[in-house]
Amino acid sequence: MSVASAALALSATACGGKKSSDSSSSSSSEKSAAIAYDIGGRGDQSFNDAAYAGLEKAEKDLKIKGAEAEPTEGESEADKVQRLTELARKGNNPVIGVGFAYAPAIKKVAEKFPKTTFGLIDDTSVTGPNIANLVFNEEQGSYLAGVAAAKASKTGTVGFIGGVEVPLIKKFEAGFTQGVKDTNPNAKVLSAYLTQPPDFTGFAKPDLGKAAAKGQLDGGADVVYAAAGLAGSGAIEATANAGKWAVGVDSDQYNQAGLAKYKDKILTSVTKDVQSAVYNLIKSVQDGTPQTGEVRYGLDKNGVGLADSNPEYKKMAEVIAAVEKAKADIIAKKITVKTAP
Repeated sequence: MSVASAALALSATACGGKKSSDSSSSSSSEKSAAIAYDIGGRGDQSFNDAAYAGLEKAEKDLKIKGAEAEPTEGESEADKVQRLTELARKGNNPVIGVGFAYAPAIKKVAEKFPKTTFGLIDDTSVTGPNIANLVFNEEQGSYLAGVAAAKASKTGTVGFIGGVEVPLIKKFEAGFTQGVKDTNPNAKVLSAYLTQPPDFTGFAKPDLGKAAAKGQLDGGADVVYAAAGLAGSGAIEATANAGKWAVGVDSDQYNQAGLAKYKDKILTSVTKDVQSAVYNLIKSVQDGTPQTGEVRYGLDKNGVGLADSNPEYKKMAEVIAAVEKAKADIIAKKITVKTAP
């Protein structure tokens, strides 16, 4: 899930990431790649951490130097432009903006550095000969989560929590709701958004996610799916503490160390292969054939999916069968998943 970095962002120290926005510089002979994080930064157990995993893999497999840049609190568009310019000027190639909020800045900076490839995750509004738009069919993975939630629910009421009400996150809601309703037409879906643009703190504040989840649990939900970045960890905490099922997002949150205390109640997670998208772009540049234009990751190529790490999930034969059938039907185009509620 792209989490927009247009407003409040946690410091690198708070989220466990690297502190400086120029954590690495490259010499003229050393190949390097850089990622600029979205709100929440590295350590969000979700979207940004998935991007970092791709950079980390590239460092190991391709023997390159990796640079990371964190967002700052209350930053302006000019701050993003400066961050990307600094990364490009130091010779990093590619330079990847993690999240749709980087679109305007990448448009400006890419024109100034035509020999540098810029990756833009979760946005296709900005294009250029040296811009790769790395996008995903989030609605498809969310549909599978809806199927699983409807099957696992005992109350017939499930919840969806979006970090900020923007078109991207509404894709998650649309797919999830459709999956629930296609599986159980009588099911009830409680939906809530933590903040409205231009307030993007709904992606960064776990307390907001916790409060929203408690509200839905009080309303009878026994499965809660949060697409809310770092705030989603609060929703997982509240749901797990209530003994109900949580559904994670972006990364397989069952395996995230920061959520280990709640893992037993993380039924599954909608995965989004940001790691491979980042790695593949870096590798394409190193191979001399840089990706450009739209590079889409869907269910058919495992670009999105549903995790099955929880042993309790693996015991749910009826849930697994329903999810697998839905996956096959989506890939075969028997099911068209909506991108808006």
